[in-house]
Amino acid sequence: MQKTLEHLDLFIEEQMAAAGTPGMVVALTDGRSLLHVAPHGLADVAAGRPVEPDTLFEIGSISKSFTAIALLQLREAGLVDLHSPVRRYLPWFHVPPAPGLEGQAGMDLITLHHLLTHTAGIVRGTDFSTEGRYEVWSLRDTVAATPPGTFFHYCNVGYKALGVILEEVLGLAYDEIIAGRIFRPLGMDASEAVITHDTRRRLAVGYESLFDDRPFHRSLPLAPAPWLETGTADGSIASTPADMAAYVRLLLNRGRGLLSEEGFGLWAGRLVPLPEDEGERGEFYGYGLQVGDEDGHTIVSHSGGMVGYYAAIAADLEGDLGAVALCNGPGEPMAVARRALRLVRWAREGRGLPPAPAGPERVEDAGAYAGIYRPYKRETRGENSNASEIESEIGDEIKIAVSAGGAGLELRLAGQRAALERRGEDCFYAPHPALSRYLLRFARREGQVVEAWCGPELFVRPGCAGEAAPEPPAAWRAYTGHYRCHNPWLGNFRVVLRRDRLILALPWGEEQPLVPLAEAVFRVGDDERLPERLRFDTVLGGRARRANLAGCDYYRTFTP
Repeated sequence: MQKTLEHLDLFIEEQMAAAGTPGMVVALTDGRSLLHVAPHGLADVAAGRPVEPDTLFEIGSISKSFTAIALLQLREAGLVDLHSPVRRYLPWFHVPPAPGLEGQAGMDLITLHHLLTHTAGIVRGTDFSTEGRYEVWSLRDTVAATPPGTFFHYCNVGYKALGVILEEVLGLAYDEIIAGRIFRPLGMDASEAVITHDTRRRLAVGYESLFDDRPFHRSLPLAPAPWLETGTADGSIASTPADMAAYVRLLLNRGRGLLSEEGFGLWAGRLVPLPEDEGERGEFYGYGLQVGDEDGHTIVSHSGGMVGYYAAIAADLEGDLGAVALCNGPGEPMAVARRALRLVRWAREGRGLPPAPAGPERVEDAGAYAGIYRPYKRETRGENSNASEIESEIGDEIKIAVSAGGAGLELRLAGQRAALERRGEDCFYAPHPALSRYLLRFARREGQVVEAWCGPELFVRPGCAGEAAPEPPAAWRAYTGHYRCHNPWLGNFRVVLRRDRLILALPWGEEQPLVPLAEAVFRVGDDERLPERLRFDTVLGGRARRANLAGCDYYRTFTP
Protein backbone atom coordinates (compact mmCIF):
# COMPACT_ATOMS: atom_id res chain seq x y z
CA MET A 1 0.00 0.00 0.00
CA GLN A 2 2.86 2.39 0.78
CA LYS A 3 4.19 2.16 -2.76
CA THR A 4 0.71 2.85 -4.12
CA LEU A 5 0.37 5.94 -1.94
CA GLU A 6 3.75 7.19 -3.15
CA HIS A 7 2.56 6.86 -6.74
CA LEU A 8 -0.62 8.71 -5.80
CA ASP A 9 1.36 11.54 -4.21
CA LEU A 10 3.47 11.82 -7.35
CA PHE A 11 0.35 11.96 -9.54
CA ILE A 12 -1.19 14.65 -7.34
CA GLU A 13 1.96 16.78 -7.59
CA GLU A 14 2.06 16.34 -11.37
CA GLN A 15 -1.60 17.30 -11.71
CA MET A 16 -1.18 20.35 -9.49
CA ALA A 17 1.85 21.52 -11.48
CA ALA A 18 0.06 21.00 -14.80
CA ALA A 19 -3.07 22.85 -13.69
CA GLY A 20 -1.47 25.55 -11.54
CA THR A 21 -3.30 24.35 -8.41
CA PRO A 22 -2.30 26.18 -5.18
CA GLY A 23 -3.43 23.48 -2.75
CA MET A 24 -5.13 20.09 -2.72
CA VAL A 25 -6.00 17.38 -0.26
CA VAL A 26 -6.95 13.79 -1.05
CA ALA A 27 -8.58 11.31 1.32
CA LEU A 28 -9.08 7.57 0.91
CA THR A 29 -11.60 5.51 2.86
CA ASP A 30 -13.17 2.09 2.88
CA GLY A 31 -16.60 1.30 4.27
CA ARG A 32 -15.31 1.17 7.83
CA SER A 33 -12.79 3.94 8.39
CA LEU A 34 -10.55 6.64 7.00
CA LEU A 35 -7.46 5.09 5.38
CA HIS A 36 -5.31 8.00 4.27
CA VAL A 37 -5.21 11.79 4.01
CA ALA A 38 -2.66 13.49 1.75
CA PRO A 39 -2.44 17.31 1.94
CA HIS A 40 -0.42 19.13 -0.73
CA GLY A 41 0.42 22.76 -1.41
CA LEU A 42 -0.86 25.93 0.20
CA ALA A 43 -4.19 26.87 1.75
CA ASP A 44 -3.11 30.54 1.76
CA VAL A 45 -0.41 31.50 -0.70
CA ALA A 46 0.26 34.98 0.70
CA ALA A 47 0.63 33.70 4.25
CA GLY A 48 2.49 30.55 3.24
CA ARG A 49 -0.07 28.50 5.19
CA PRO A 50 -0.02 24.86 4.06
CA VAL A 51 -3.03 22.67 3.42
CA GLU A 52 -3.62 20.54 6.52
CA PRO A 53 -5.63 17.33 6.96
CA ASP A 54 -8.41 19.38 8.61
CA THR A 55 -8.46 22.33 6.18
CA LEU A 56 -11.96 23.38 5.16
CA PHE A 57 -12.90 23.60 1.45
CA GLU A 58 -16.10 24.50 -0.40
CA ILE A 59 -17.50 21.40 -2.16
CA GLY A 60 -19.89 23.03 -4.64
CA SER A 61 -22.36 20.79 -6.44
CA ILE A 62 -21.55 17.73 -4.36
CA SER A 63 -24.00 19.50 -2.03
CA LYS A 64 -26.79 18.47 -4.41
CA SER A 65 -26.57 14.88 -3.19
CA PHE A 66 -27.10 16.10 0.40
CA THR A 67 -30.25 17.90 -0.75
CA ALA A 68 -31.37 14.69 -2.44
CA ILE A 69 -30.88 12.66 0.76
CA ALA A 70 -33.09 15.04 2.74
CA LEU A 71 -35.84 14.81 0.12
CA LEU A 72 -35.61 11.02 -0.01
CA GLN A 73 -35.99 10.95 3.78
CA LEU A 74 -39.12 13.10 3.51
CA ARG A 75 -40.41 10.77 0.80
CA GLU A 76 -39.94 7.77 3.09
CA ALA A 77 -41.75 9.66 5.86
CA GLY A 78 -44.66 10.39 3.53
CA LEU A 79 -44.09 14.15 3.64
CA VAL A 80 -43.38 14.64 -0.06
CA ASP A 81 -44.20 12.86 -3.29
CA LEU A 82 -41.25 13.18 -5.67
CA HIS A 83 -43.54 12.65 -8.65
CA SER A 84 -45.93 15.43 -7.71
CA PRO A 85 -45.70 18.80 -9.50
CA VAL A 86 -43.39 21.34 -7.93
CA ARG A 87 -46.37 23.72 -7.76
CA ARG A 88 -47.95 21.50 -5.12
CA TYR A 89 -45.22 22.72 -2.74
CA LEU A 90 -44.39 26.09 -4.36
CA PRO A 91 -47.62 27.46 -5.86
CA TRP A 92 -45.72 30.49 -7.19
CA PHE A 93 -43.33 28.31 -9.25
CA HIS A 94 -43.85 29.47 -12.83
CA VAL A 95 -41.97 28.45 -15.99
CA PRO A 96 -43.84 28.99 -19.25
CA PRO A 97 -43.40 26.46 -22.06
CA ALA A 98 -41.45 27.46 -25.15
CA PRO A 99 -43.61 28.38 -28.16
CA GLY A 100 -45.06 25.24 -29.70
CA LEU A 101 -44.81 23.22 -26.47
CA GLU A 102 -48.00 24.41 -24.80
CA GLY A 103 -49.44 21.53 -22.79
CA GLN A 104 -46.22 19.52 -23.15
CA ALA A 105 -43.73 21.48 -21.03
CA GLY A 106 -43.63 24.02 -18.23
CA MET A 107 -44.51 24.51 -14.60
CA ASP A 108 -47.65 22.37 -14.42
CA LEU A 109 -45.78 19.24 -15.53
CA ILE A 110 -42.42 19.64 -13.76
CA THR A 111 -42.06 17.37 -10.72
CA LEU A 112 -39.48 17.09 -7.96
CA HIS A 113 -38.12 14.02 -9.73
CA HIS A 114 -37.44 16.10 -12.84
CA LEU A 115 -35.54 18.69 -10.80
CA LEU A 116 -33.54 15.98 -9.01
CA THR A 117 -32.50 14.41 -12.33
CA HIS A 118 -31.92 17.67 -14.27
CA THR A 119 -34.66 16.78 -16.76
CA ALA A 120 -37.14 19.62 -16.16
CA GLY A 121 -36.26 21.33 -19.44
CA ILE A 122 -35.35 24.62 -17.73
CA VAL A 123 -32.30 26.88 -17.73
CA ARG A 124 -29.13 26.03 -15.85
CA GLY A 125 -29.33 29.22 -13.77
CA THR A 126 -26.92 32.13 -13.52
CA ASP A 127 -26.73 32.88 -9.77
CA PHE A 128 -27.53 36.50 -10.59
CA SER A 129 -29.45 36.72 -7.30
CA THR A 130 -27.86 36.29 -3.89
CA GLU A 131 -31.10 34.70 -2.66
CA GLY A 132 -32.36 31.39 -3.99
CA ARG A 133 -36.09 32.08 -3.85
CA TYR A 134 -35.85 35.05 -6.17
CA GLU A 135 -33.87 33.15 -8.79
CA VAL A 136 -36.48 30.38 -8.68
CA TRP A 137 -39.27 32.97 -8.94
CA SER A 138 -37.53 34.60 -11.92
CA LEU A 139 -37.86 31.40 -13.96
CA ARG A 140 -41.10 32.97 -15.19
CA ASP A 141 -38.88 35.13 -17.42
CA THR A 142 -37.39 32.04 -19.09
CA VAL A 143 -38.90 29.06 -20.93
CA ALA A 144 -39.12 25.30 -20.49
CA ALA A 145 -37.72 24.08 -23.80
CA THR A 146 -38.52 20.35 -23.61
CA PRO A 147 -41.20 18.11 -22.13
CA PRO A 148 -40.01 17.14 -18.64
CA GLY A 149 -38.16 13.85 -18.40
CA THR A 150 -36.97 13.86 -22.01
CA PHE A 151 -33.65 15.74 -21.95
CA PHE A 152 -30.80 16.04 -19.43
CA HIS A 153 -29.68 19.64 -18.98
CA TYR A 154 -27.69 20.34 -15.81
CA CYS A 155 -29.68 22.77 -13.70
CA ASN A 156 -28.51 24.57 -10.57
CA VAL A 157 -31.66 26.64 -10.15
CA GLY A 158 -33.70 23.43 -10.03
CA TYR A 159 -31.81 22.34 -6.91
CA LYS A 160 -32.32 25.81 -5.45
CA ALA A 161 -36.05 25.14 -5.83
CA LEU A 162 -35.66 21.78 -4.08
CA GLY A 163 -33.98 23.51 -1.14
CA VAL A 164 -36.88 25.94 -0.89
CA ILE A 165 -39.29 22.98 -0.87
CA LEU A 166 -37.35 21.39 2.00
CA GLU A 167 -37.64 24.61 3.98
CA GLU A 168 -41.35 24.98 3.24
CA VAL A 169 -42.23 21.40 4.18
CA LEU A 170 -40.15 21.25 7.37
CA GLY A 171 -40.36 24.88 8.48
CA LEU A 172 -36.60 24.95 9.04
CA ALA A 173 -33.66 26.68 7.38
CA TYR A 174 -31.68 24.64 4.87
CA ASP A 175 -28.55 24.51 7.04
CA GLU A 176 -30.55 23.22 10.03
CA ILE A 177 -32.05 20.48 7.86
CA ILE A 178 -28.71 19.28 6.49
CA ALA A 179 -26.93 19.52 9.83
CA GLY A 180 -29.64 17.64 11.71
CA ARG A 181 -30.42 14.96 9.15
CA ILE A 182 -26.96 14.27 7.68
CA PHE A 183 -24.00 15.95 9.39
CA ARG A 184 -24.75 14.88 12.94
CA PRO A 185 -25.69 11.24 12.17
CA LEU A 186 -22.50 10.84 10.11
CA GLY A 187 -20.26 12.64 12.61
CA MET A 188 -19.43 15.41 10.11
CA ASP A 189 -18.80 17.84 12.95
CA ALA A 190 -16.37 20.08 11.05
CA SER A 191 -18.71 20.72 8.11
CA GLU A 192 -20.97 23.70 7.51
CA ALA A 193 -24.11 23.67 5.35
CA VAL A 194 -24.02 27.36 4.45
CA ILE A 195 -21.04 29.57 3.73
CA THR A 196 -20.86 32.79 5.76
CA HIS A 197 -18.22 35.25 6.88
CA ASP A 198 -17.71 33.07 9.96
CA THR A 199 -16.95 30.12 7.66
CA ARG A 200 -14.33 32.17 5.83
CA ARG A 201 -11.99 32.18 8.80
CA ARG A 202 -11.68 28.39 8.57
CA LEU A 203 -11.56 28.04 4.80
CA ALA A 204 -8.61 27.64 2.52
CA VAL A 205 -8.33 30.78 0.41
CA GLY A 206 -9.91 30.22 -3.00
CA TYR A 207 -7.99 31.32 -6.09
CA GLU A 208 -8.85 32.16 -9.68
CA SER A 209 -6.94 33.51 -12.63
CA LEU A 210 -5.93 37.15 -12.39
CA PHE A 211 -7.39 37.44 -15.90
CA ASP A 212 -11.07 36.53 -15.66
CA ASP A 213 -11.79 37.03 -19.37
CA ARG A 214 -9.76 34.24 -20.96
CA PRO A 215 -8.95 30.53 -20.66
CA PHE A 216 -6.66 29.76 -17.75
CA HIS A 217 -3.16 28.38 -18.13
CA ARG A 218 -0.66 27.53 -15.42
CA SER A 219 1.63 30.29 -16.73
CA LEU A 220 -0.94 32.95 -15.76
CA PRO A 221 -0.92 34.48 -12.26
CA LEU A 222 -3.59 33.66 -9.70
CA ALA A 223 -5.45 36.04 -7.42
CA PRO A 224 -7.75 35.45 -4.44
CA ALA A 225 -11.21 34.64 -5.80
CA PRO A 226 -14.15 36.98 -5.16
CA TRP A 227 -15.73 36.17 -1.82
CA LEU A 228 -19.43 35.42 -1.48
CA GLU A 229 -21.77 34.07 1.16
CA THR A 230 -24.19 31.42 -0.04
CA GLY A 231 -26.88 29.22 1.44
CA THR A 232 -28.68 27.60 -1.48
CA ALA A 233 -29.26 23.88 -1.90
CA ASP A 234 -27.41 23.54 -5.19
CA GLY A 235 -24.00 24.11 -3.61
CA SER A 236 -23.35 25.77 -0.25
CA ILE A 237 -21.52 23.18 1.87
CA ALA A 238 -17.98 23.51 3.18
CA SER A 239 -16.22 20.44 4.52
CA THR A 240 -12.94 18.76 5.39
CA PRO A 241 -11.36 15.66 3.84
CA ALA A 242 -12.16 13.53 6.89
CA ASP A 243 -15.79 14.64 6.97
CA MET A 244 -16.20 14.04 3.25
CA ALA A 245 -14.64 10.60 3.69
CA ALA A 246 -17.39 9.88 6.24
CA TYR A 247 -19.90 10.94 3.59
CA VAL A 248 -18.32 8.63 1.02
CA ARG A 249 -18.61 5.80 3.55
CA LEU A 250 -22.36 6.37 3.44
CA LEU A 251 -22.16 5.55 -0.27
CA LEU A 252 -20.00 2.48 0.30
CA ASN A 253 -22.51 1.26 2.90
CA ARG A 254 -25.42 1.88 0.50
CA GLY A 255 -27.02 4.62 2.56
CA ARG A 256 -27.35 2.49 5.68
CA GLY A 257 -28.53 4.57 8.64
CA LEU A 258 -29.94 7.42 6.55
CA LEU A 259 -31.76 5.81 3.62
CA SER A 260 -33.76 2.69 2.95
CA GLU A 261 -32.57 0.24 0.32
CA GLU A 262 -35.14 1.68 -2.06
CA GLY A 263 -34.01 5.21 -1.26
CA PHE A 264 -30.39 4.34 -1.98
CA GLY A 265 -31.48 2.81 -5.27
CA LEU A 266 -32.86 6.19 -6.29
CA TRP A 267 -30.02 8.26 -4.82
CA ALA A 268 -27.31 6.28 -6.62
CA GLY A 269 -29.53 4.91 -9.37
CA ARG A 270 -29.08 4.77 -13.12
CA LEU A 271 -32.12 6.92 -13.72
CA VAL A 272 -31.12 9.14 -16.64
CA PRO A 273 -28.35 8.58 -19.20
CA LEU A 274 -25.79 11.38 -19.24
CA PRO A 275 -24.76 13.08 -22.48
CA GLU A 276 -21.07 12.63 -23.27
CA ASP A 277 -20.21 16.23 -22.41
CA GLU A 278 -21.56 15.80 -18.86
CA GLY A 279 -19.54 12.81 -17.67
CA GLU A 280 -17.64 9.67 -18.54
CA ARG A 281 -18.97 7.68 -21.47
CA GLY A 282 -21.90 5.47 -20.48
CA GLU A 283 -22.62 7.18 -17.16
CA PHE A 284 -26.04 7.83 -15.64
CA TYR A 285 -27.50 10.35 -13.21
CA GLY A 286 -29.45 9.45 -10.10
CA TYR A 287 -30.52 11.97 -7.49
CA GLY A 288 -27.50 14.27 -7.15
CA LEU A 289 -25.01 11.55 -8.12
CA GLN A 290 -23.41 10.15 -11.28
CA VAL A 291 -23.12 6.39 -11.75
CA GLY A 292 -20.99 4.41 -14.18
CA ASP A 293 -18.75 1.38 -14.57
CA GLU A 294 -15.01 0.84 -14.66
CA ASP A 295 -13.33 -2.56 -14.89
CA GLY A 296 -16.62 -4.20 -13.94
CA HIS A 297 -16.99 -2.05 -10.82
CA THR A 298 -19.78 0.43 -10.10
CA ILE A 299 -18.36 3.92 -9.62
CA VAL A 300 -20.58 6.55 -7.98
CA SER A 301 -19.23 10.08 -8.19
CA HIS A 302 -19.89 13.79 -8.40
CA SER A 303 -17.81 16.90 -8.85
CA GLY A 304 -18.29 20.40 -7.53
CA GLY A 305 -17.12 23.86 -8.45
CA MET A 306 -17.37 27.12 -6.54
CA VAL A 307 -15.80 30.53 -7.03
CA GLY A 308 -12.20 29.58 -6.31
CA TYR A 309 -12.75 25.93 -5.32
CA TYR A 310 -13.15 22.54 -7.00
CA ALA A 311 -14.02 19.18 -5.45
CA ALA A 312 -14.77 15.57 -6.31
CA ILE A 313 -15.88 12.35 -4.66
CA ALA A 314 -15.78 8.87 -6.17
CA ALA A 315 -16.80 5.54 -4.63
CA ASP A 316 -16.07 2.03 -5.94
CA LEU A 317 -19.01 0.09 -4.50
CA GLU A 318 -17.74 -3.44 -5.23
CA GLY A 319 -14.17 -2.53 -4.31
CA ASP A 320 -15.22 -0.96 -0.99
CA LEU A 321 -13.05 2.07 -1.62
CA GLY A 322 -13.77 5.78 -1.89
CA ALA A 323 -11.76 8.90 -2.66
CA VAL A 324 -12.19 12.60 -1.94
CA ALA A 325 -10.21 15.37 -3.66
CA LEU A 326 -10.56 19.04 -2.69
CA CYS A 327 -8.63 22.02 -4.08
CA ASN A 328 -8.61 25.80 -3.74
CA GLY A 329 -8.03 26.90 -7.33
CA PRO A 330 -7.69 25.59 -10.86
CA GLY A 331 -7.34 21.83 -10.90
CA GLU A 332 -8.73 18.44 -11.83
CA PRO A 333 -9.90 16.83 -8.58
CA MET A 334 -12.07 14.24 -10.34
CA ALA A 335 -9.08 13.01 -12.35
CA VAL A 336 -7.18 12.67 -9.07
CA ALA A 337 -10.02 10.87 -7.26
CA ARG A 338 -10.57 8.42 -10.12
CA ARG A 339 -6.82 7.80 -10.42
CA ALA A 340 -6.64 7.10 -6.68
CA LEU A 341 -9.35 4.43 -6.95
CA ARG A 342 -7.64 2.89 -9.97
CA LEU A 343 -4.20 2.79 -8.31
CA VAL A 344 -5.50 1.03 -5.21
CA ARG A 345 -7.73 -1.37 -7.15
CA TRP A 346 -4.90 -2.43 -9.45
CA ALA A 347 -2.54 -2.85 -6.50
CA ARG A 348 -5.03 -5.07 -4.68
CA GLU A 349 -5.44 -7.17 -7.83
CA GLY A 350 -1.69 -7.48 -8.34
CA ARG A 351 -1.82 -5.73 -11.71
CA GLY A 352 0.93 -3.19 -11.12
CA LEU A 353 0.41 0.42 -12.16
CA PRO A 354 -2.46 1.41 -14.44
CA PRO A 355 -1.45 3.34 -17.57
CA ALA A 356 -0.95 7.04 -16.91
CA PRO A 357 -3.48 9.32 -18.61
CA ALA A 358 -2.18 11.23 -21.61
CA GLY A 359 -1.12 14.79 -20.90
CA PRO A 360 -2.63 17.77 -22.72
CA GLU A 361 0.48 18.14 -24.89
CA ARG A 362 -0.08 14.73 -26.47
CA VAL A 363 -2.09 15.03 -29.69
CA GLU A 364 -3.53 12.14 -31.65
CA ASP A 365 -2.96 12.51 -35.40
CA ALA A 366 -0.74 15.54 -34.83
CA GLY A 367 0.28 15.61 -38.47
CA ALA A 368 -3.26 16.51 -39.55
CA TYR A 369 -2.82 19.99 -38.08
CA ALA A 370 0.71 20.70 -39.29
CA GLY A 371 1.13 23.43 -41.88
CA ILE A 372 0.85 27.14 -42.61
CA TYR A 373 -2.27 29.13 -41.67
CA ARG A 374 -2.49 32.63 -43.10
CA PRO A 375 -4.54 35.51 -41.72
CA TYR A 376 -7.78 35.78 -43.65
CA LYS A 377 -7.91 38.60 -46.17
CA ARG A 378 -11.03 39.32 -48.12
CA GLU A 379 -9.19 39.87 -51.36
CA THR A 380 -8.02 36.25 -51.35
CA ARG A 381 -11.58 35.29 -52.27
CA GLY A 382 -12.06 37.87 -55.00
CA GLU A 383 -15.05 40.06 -55.71
CA ASN A 384 -17.53 37.46 -54.45
CA SER A 385 -15.90 37.14 -51.04
CA ASN A 386 -17.99 37.32 -47.89
CA ALA A 387 -17.76 40.96 -46.85
CA SER A 388 -19.00 40.06 -43.37
CA GLU A 389 -15.76 38.30 -42.52
CA ILE A 390 -13.52 40.12 -40.08
CA GLU A 391 -9.99 40.50 -41.36
CA SER A 392 -7.41 39.23 -38.93
CA GLU A 393 -5.75 41.87 -36.80
CA ILE A 394 -2.79 39.51 -36.49
CA GLY A 395 -0.61 40.21 -39.47
CA ASP A 396 1.68 37.21 -39.28
CA GLU A 397 0.91 33.73 -40.47
CA ILE A 398 0.70 30.84 -38.04
CA LYS A 399 2.87 27.82 -38.54
CA ILE A 400 1.92 24.57 -36.82
CA ALA A 401 4.67 21.96 -36.63
CA VAL A 402 4.76 18.48 -35.17
CA SER A 403 7.03 18.56 -32.14
CA ALA A 404 9.93 16.24 -31.51
CA GLY A 405 8.66 12.72 -30.93
CA GLY A 406 5.68 13.21 -33.22
CA ALA A 407 3.04 13.34 -30.47
CA GLY A 408 2.69 17.09 -29.93
CA LEU A 409 2.21 20.37 -31.76
CA GLU A 410 4.25 23.55 -31.71
CA LEU A 411 2.84 26.90 -32.78
CA ARG A 412 5.12 29.51 -34.32
CA LEU A 413 3.89 33.09 -34.57
CA ALA A 414 5.66 36.46 -34.67
CA GLY A 415 9.02 34.95 -33.79
CA GLN A 416 7.70 33.07 -30.76
CA ARG A 417 7.14 29.37 -30.25
CA ALA A 418 4.60 27.72 -27.98
CA ALA A 419 3.49 24.14 -27.34
CA LEU A 420 -0.22 23.66 -28.01
CA GLU A 421 -2.26 21.96 -25.29
CA ARG A 422 -5.33 19.94 -26.16
CA ARG A 423 -8.60 21.26 -24.68
CA GLY A 424 -11.09 19.21 -26.69
CA GLU A 425 -11.73 17.86 -30.16
CA ASP A 426 -9.83 20.01 -32.70
CA CYS A 427 -9.39 22.56 -29.90
CA PHE A 428 -6.17 23.77 -28.25
CA TYR A 429 -4.80 26.32 -25.84
CA ALA A 430 -2.03 28.37 -27.42
CA PRO A 431 0.18 30.04 -24.77
CA HIS A 432 0.94 33.03 -26.99
CA PRO A 433 0.01 36.64 -26.12
CA ALA A 434 -1.64 37.29 -29.50
CA LEU A 435 -4.00 34.33 -29.03
CA SER A 436 -4.66 34.55 -25.30
CA ARG A 437 -8.36 35.50 -25.15
CA TYR A 438 -9.74 32.42 -26.88
CA LEU A 439 -8.93 28.81 -27.58
CA LEU A 440 -7.57 27.93 -31.02
CA ARG A 441 -10.17 25.88 -32.87
CA PHE A 442 -9.47 24.02 -36.08
CA ALA A 443 -12.17 23.36 -38.67
CA ARG A 444 -12.31 20.50 -41.14
CA ARG A 445 -13.76 20.02 -44.59
CA GLU A 446 -14.33 16.44 -45.72
CA GLY A 447 -12.16 15.29 -42.82
CA GLN A 448 -9.22 17.54 -43.64
CA VAL A 449 -8.12 20.41 -41.39
CA VAL A 450 -8.46 23.57 -43.51
CA GLU A 451 -8.56 26.57 -41.16
CA ALA A 452 -8.26 27.76 -37.57
CA TRP A 453 -10.30 30.25 -35.57
CA CYS A 454 -9.21 32.23 -32.53
CA GLY A 455 -12.24 34.23 -31.46
CA PRO A 456 -13.20 36.30 -34.52
CA GLU A 457 -9.78 35.79 -36.12
CA LEU A 458 -9.61 33.39 -39.05
CA PHE A 459 -6.46 31.69 -40.34
CA VAL A 460 -6.72 29.67 -43.55
CA ARG A 461 -4.44 27.09 -45.10
CA PRO A 462 -3.27 28.09 -48.59
CA GLY A 463 -5.72 26.89 -51.20
CA CYS A 464 -8.41 26.03 -48.63
CA ALA A 465 -10.48 29.22 -48.60
CA GLY A 466 -13.58 27.46 -49.94
CA GLU A 467 -16.84 29.07 -50.94
CA ALA A 468 -17.96 32.41 -49.56
CA ALA A 469 -20.41 32.15 -46.67
CA PRO A 470 -23.81 33.87 -46.84
CA GLU A 471 -23.92 37.44 -45.61
CA PRO A 472 -25.27 37.68 -42.03
CA PRO A 473 -27.93 40.26 -41.15
CA ALA A 474 -26.38 43.72 -40.83
CA ALA A 475 -27.97 44.17 -37.38
CA TRP A 476 -25.84 41.38 -35.94
CA ARG A 477 -22.71 43.53 -35.99
CA ALA A 478 -24.31 45.60 -33.24
CA TYR A 479 -24.27 42.56 -30.94
CA THR A 480 -20.59 41.65 -31.20
CA GLY A 481 -18.29 42.69 -28.39
CA HIS A 482 -17.41 42.16 -24.74
CA TYR A 483 -20.09 42.22 -22.02
CA ARG A 484 -19.67 42.34 -18.23
CA CYS A 485 -21.58 42.28 -14.96
CA HIS A 486 -20.71 41.86 -11.28
CA ASN A 487 -21.73 38.20 -11.06
CA PRO A 488 -18.78 36.31 -9.51
CA TRP A 489 -19.80 33.09 -11.28
CA LEU A 490 -19.84 34.41 -14.83
CA GLY A 491 -18.57 37.96 -14.87
CA ASN A 492 -18.14 38.42 -18.60
CA PHE A 493 -18.44 36.91 -22.06
CA ARG A 494 -17.80 37.89 -25.66
CA VAL A 495 -19.93 37.65 -28.78
CA VAL A 496 -18.03 37.25 -32.05
CA LEU A 497 -19.06 36.91 -35.68
CA ARG A 498 -17.78 33.95 -37.68
CA ARG A 499 -18.90 33.94 -41.28
CA ASP A 500 -22.69 34.00 -41.06
CA ARG A 501 -22.97 32.96 -37.39
CA LEU A 502 -22.75 34.69 -34.05
CA ILE A 503 -20.78 32.80 -31.38
CA LEU A 504 -21.03 33.15 -27.60
CA ALA A 505 -17.48 32.83 -26.23
CA LEU A 506 -17.32 32.12 -22.49
CA PRO A 507 -14.15 33.07 -20.63
CA TRP A 508 -13.01 29.54 -19.80
CA GLY A 509 -12.96 28.66 -23.52
CA GLU A 510 -16.38 27.11 -24.13
CA GLU A 511 -18.13 28.42 -27.22
CA GLN A 512 -21.74 28.08 -28.35
CA PRO A 513 -23.38 29.17 -31.61
CA LEU A 514 -26.23 31.65 -31.28
CA VAL A 515 -29.34 30.61 -33.21
CA PRO A 516 -31.75 33.44 -34.11
CA LEU A 517 -35.29 32.99 -32.77
CA ALA A 518 -36.67 36.52 -33.09
CA GLU A 519 -35.34 40.03 -33.51
CA ALA A 520 -32.36 40.39 -31.14
CA VAL A 521 -33.21 37.04 -29.45
CA PHE A 522 -31.02 33.95 -29.84
CA ARG A 523 -30.95 30.39 -28.51
CA VAL A 524 -27.60 29.47 -26.97
CA GLY A 525 -26.54 26.31 -28.82
CA ASP A 526 -27.65 24.45 -31.93
CA ASP A 527 -29.73 21.84 -30.06
CA GLU A 528 -33.39 22.88 -30.19
CA ARG A 529 -33.88 21.39 -26.72
CA LEU A 530 -31.61 23.96 -25.01
CA PRO A 531 -33.52 26.55 -22.94
CA GLU A 532 -30.98 29.38 -22.56
CA ARG A 533 -31.70 32.58 -24.48
CA LEU A 534 -29.47 35.60 -25.16
CA ARG A 535 -31.27 38.89 -25.78
CA PHE A 536 -29.77 42.19 -26.90
CA ASP A 537 -31.22 45.69 -26.57
CA THR A 538 -30.41 49.38 -26.14
CA VAL A 539 -28.56 49.92 -29.42
CA LEU A 540 -26.67 53.22 -29.19
CA GLY A 541 -24.03 54.32 -31.64
CA GLY A 542 -24.53 51.15 -33.62
CA ARG A 543 -23.78 48.87 -30.64
CA ALA A 544 -26.07 46.97 -28.27
CA ARG A 545 -25.35 48.17 -24.75
CA ARG A 546 -27.07 45.36 -22.84
CA ALA A 547 -27.28 41.60 -23.24
CA ASN A 548 -29.46 39.37 -21.06
CA LEU A 549 -28.21 35.80 -20.71
CA ALA A 550 -30.83 33.48 -19.22
CA GLY A 551 -32.10 36.19 -16.89
CA CYS A 552 -28.82 37.90 -15.97
CA ASP A 553 -28.08 41.35 -17.40
CA TYR A 554 -24.64 42.10 -18.85
CA TYR A 555 -23.43 45.43 -20.19
CA ARG A 556 -21.03 46.28 -22.98
CA THR A 557 -17.56 47.09 -21.71
CA PHE A 558 -14.77 49.07 -23.33
CA THR A 559 -12.22 46.25 -23.52
CA PRO A 560 -12.02 44.08 -26.66
